[in-house]
Amino acid sequence: MLAEIDHVQLAAPPGSEPALRAYYGGVLGMTEIPKPPVLAARGGCWFRAGAVQLHLGVEADFRPARKAHPGLRVTDLDACAARLTAHGAPVTWDDTLPGHRRLYSEDPVGNRLEFLEPVRPSARGS
Repeated sequence: MLAEIDHVQLAAPPGSEPALRAYYGGVLGMTEIPKPPVLAARGGCWFRAGAVQLHLGVEADFRPARKAHPGLRVTDLDACAARLTAHGAPVTWDDTLPGHRRLYSEDPVGNRLEFLEPVRPSARGS
């Protein structure tokens, strides 16, 4: 019945769009995609990287997601960590997921984000 995830939505406080654009577009390198006009009037912004879409919607009584989070697969976790750190974002490494390297961070409004990279099995000689 389900085919795939279309997008993940996170909440953000009113007026945070400039910080979200700087982070998701500038730091993470995502492309902002236009919201339909009727939805754009509500505020917030949408981003895409490949097949991944993150929608940031304005919530008047916003509280950042501390446990719930999107898991974002990356191709170079060390470079991701360095980029996050260079832009002042927190980086917390976690080695508890078998077969993956991963870290947690936060967007500029405090939403939790997980970045992970599968570990490739090492080649063994005969």
